[in-house]
Amino acid sequence: MAGAEFRVRTKKKIARIDVTKEVERMARELRAESGALLVSVPHTTAAVTVGETWDEDVVTDMERALAAWVPDVRFDHAEGNSPAHFLSESIGISCLVPLEDGKPVLGRWQGIVLIELDGPRERTVRVQVLAGG
Repeated sequence: MAGAEFRVRTKKKIARIDVTKEVERMARELRAESGALLVSVPHTTAAVTVGETWDEDVVTDMERALAAWVPDVRFDHAEGNSPAHFLSESIGISCLVPLEDGKPVLGRWQGIVLIELDGPRERTVRVQVLAGG
């Protein structure tokens, strides 16, 4: 299972960042043709998923919704970022994307999205190729 990674510098507390082009670049560098790409983040306050990346309003709508998803819940974690931990676990730190002809297979409006939940920070995105049959 071949893999590579890249870094993303986030700029806001909560942000959705389209990383599709970087994932495609990693697939080319790894000479992946078919199978699947496992895209993951080794962080407890970030997530990765597939979502709409076409309409900027969806991006800001989702950022607002994520910020509001955790109401006034009492958390004991002293760092003050428990909502980010909760959201990361709820969304997930990885996604699996089909790969054909060296490119992720996504719907017309879909992209691969890094979700920052406790920024700004520098995040690592890992891409692994899972062999196709």
